[in-house]
Amino acid sequence: MTSMTTNVLILCTHNSARSVLGEGMLNHWAQRLGKDIKAFSAGSAPSGRINPHALQALGDAGIDTSACRSKSWDEFVADGAPEMRVVITVCDSAAAETCPYWPGSPVKGHWGYADPSNAPEADKPQAFELTRQAIGYRMLQLAQLPLETLSNAELQRALDAISTS
Repeated sequence: MTSMTTNVLILCTHNSARSVLGEGMLNHWAQRLGKDIKAFSAGSAPSGRINPHALQALGDAGIDTSACRSKSWDEFVADGAPEMRVVITVCDSAAAETCPYWPGSPVKGHWGYADPSNAPEADKPQAFELTRQAIGYRMLQLAQLPLETLSNAELQRALDAISTS
C-alpha cells in the first residue's frame, strides 16, 4: 500500500512566530512517530524575518531551524506547489482574512494562540516557549491521527475536536 504524504500548511499573518513554531513542531512529531506528514508555514503579509525567540524556542527543543524562512502564502497556490490536505490558521487575524483558493479544497482548522511577540521583552523567551509547547501539543494530536484512513469529513471533525482540547 503506498502512503501519500499529508501536507499541512500552517498560517499566521507575518509567518514569523506562531506558524513557524507549528511547522517545526509538526515536522518534529512526524519524524518521531514515523508519520508521512510534511508541515509548511506561510503568512498573508510575511515580515520576511523569523522572530529570533521562535528560533530559540525550537532550537532549545532540539529542532533544526536552518530551513525556516518567512514567506507568503502565495507560494502555495503557485503552479507546482505541494497540494495541501490541511490548512491551519494559528492567529485570529489570519483566520479572518480571505484566504486564497487552495487547490484540492483542503480541510481547514483554526487553532488560535495569543502572539508571544507582544509579551514584555524580559518575558519573551518564556512566552515563546509556552506557545511552542501549546502548539506542539495540538500538533502531536494531529500527527497521531490515522490520516491515511480518515475521510476529509472525519478529519474536519478531528481538527475541530483538537481545537477545543
